[in-house]
Amino acid sequence: MRTFINVEDIGNLQAALQEAREVKANRFAWQHLGRNRTLLMIFFNNSLRTRLSTQKAAMNLGMNVIVLDVNQGAWKLETERGVIMDGDKSEHLLEAIPVMGAYCDLIGIRSFAGLTDREYDYAETVVQQFIRYSGRPVMAMETATVHPLQAFADLITIEEYKTVERPKVVLTWAPHCRALPQAVPNSFAQWMRAADVDFVVTHPEGYELDARFVGNARVEYDQHKAFEGADFIYAKNWSCPGVTRPEDYGKILCDDRSWTVDAAHMSWTREARFMHCLPVRRGLIVTDDVIESAQSIVIPEAANREISATVVLKRMLEALN
Repeated sequence: MRTFINVEDIGNLQAALQEAREVKANRFAWQHLGRNRTLLMIFFNNSLRTRLSTQKAAMNLGMNVIVLDVNQGAWKLETERGVIMDGDKSEHLLEAIPVMGAYCDLIGIRSFAGLTDREYDYAETVVQQFIRYSGRPVMAMETATVHPLQAFADLITIEEYKTVERPKVVLTWAPHCRALPQAVPNSFAQWMRAADVDFVVTHPEGYELDARFVGNARVEYDQHKAFEGADFIYAKNWSCPGVTRPEDYGKILCDDRSWTVDAAHMSWTREARFMHCLPVRRGLIVTDDVIESAQSIVIPEAANREISATVVLKRMLEALN
């Protein structure tokens, strides 16, 4: 595996889930793969779970790890071509990327959407430059449009907690005080479509996800109907994806607090488990009584980020060795 961005990169999902079970049972069994290998983790944005889980995964595999916070510990980087660099950015990504590649064997990159230029974000301009110019395998640690390590961990968690063979999984939009990217819902939709689940997306009108991720998944604008009979509720906010109206890309079109997941919402389900990628805004996305309930699995879900990252790094190392 040379790159890890979309669900297709992982190959057979059942094989990947079986590998995740094996890794979770003995996560230090493949340390020989990473001996004298170095992972460079590059962060253009803040991180808690991704930083800790991916670094832990690399250590599980015997790797050395270098962590670079671009906005705090490096020159400010220009990412666009053809510009006159007479501002506050001292180095271009086109020089920085091959230098970074010279110091490592694998690269993990985290770069969020700017939410102002849909074409730029959805072209994955930053990540694609790393793939093209680094000379190294590249793993997405969340990008402008996807967060595959999170989605893989979500699927692992659903497999562990499901009580029926083909559970009903609902991705629900919830209100937020800030405009957020679509990366997590995009990847969650993409991975759930590839998995053997009954997948439903619910959100207010205007928040339709890009077809390349949501595909032909069922979209239900009535949240109550969507929740009926659900086994898993995955709550997440996202700003307008600009699918039908590109001029609305990145905007907050709705702040309806009736979409906040509370006990009444969960009563519509089949004793569903509650999921969220974290961090979560309590009182906006979900109420305290739901996220603190016995049905909440947000902590095991977060813990599985180590497992998803270990499986991905393991496969990338195997391709190198």
